[in-house]
Amino acid sequence: MEVELIEQNKKQNRVTFLLKGATPAFANMLRKTIIDEVPTIAIEDVELRKNSSVIYDEMIAHRLGLIPLSTDLTAYNLPEECTCKGEGCSKCQLELSLKAKGPGYVYASELKSKDPKVVPVYPKMPIVKLIKGHTLELEATAVLGKGKEHAKWSPALAYYKYKPVIDVKKGVEDPKAVADSCPVDVYSVKNKELVINKDNLLRCHLCGACAEADPQHIKLNESNTDFVFTVESWGQLSVKDIVSTAIDAIQKKCDEVVNLVK
Repeated sequence: MEVELIEQNKKQNRVTFLLKGATPAFANMLRKTIIDEVPTIAIEDVELRKNSSVIYDEMIAHRLGLIPLSTDLTAYNLPEECTCKGEGCSKCQLELSLKAKGPGYVYASELKSKDPKVVPVYPKMPIVKLIKGHTLELEATAVLGKGKEHAKWSPALAYYKYKPVIDVKKGVEDPKAVADSCPVDVYSVKNKELVINKDNLLRCHLCGACAEADPQHIKLNESNTDFVFTVESWGQLSVKDIVSTAIDAIQKKCDEVVNLVK
């Protein structure tokens, strides 16, 4: 099995790579593990001291839970794996506080964290709008969790597609019409012949428009061993950390199965 980097977009926290020599089962397992098993820190409990805004306490707590927080996996334990056995300590939970007074918007950046490494990923994410005289004061507790428990702990959007396999036979009657039919510019015309643009080949999503334009000379198929895999991080962890943590989780589960079989 090999991995080949295709595209890295740091601005959008997105990485696309080619997973070679795998199986559909493994590709889907990796996707599910990234979404469900890679832990991140998120706000779990909120104690509202004052809230004179027009938003209910429950809605504010819900919004706080969905704020992505930068996560240091080496500094915190999952509550069920902590030495405190989930009762709550500095190794498995983090305290945050917020005090705001209107008028104006209250942003995620106003959350004060006791750990400078764990802060809102998007400081300008709005929580609530306060008018003159309105106040908001709260204490929040953030813990490590997994996406299988709640989506707020999911670190990324992960998806894949089969690597496209395109067979173009000679004798295409209208190369320009076929090239124009492709929405992602997989084809180009050179010397009046239809050729595949190798730089855009992996952008093909097998929509079939080209095959409909000339079904006799163009055949579309998909690889059963190579996959175009994309991971878009929400910002709590880097894509590299997400994928490596997912691989470690898969290895751990495989080791558990081997031990149980023995």
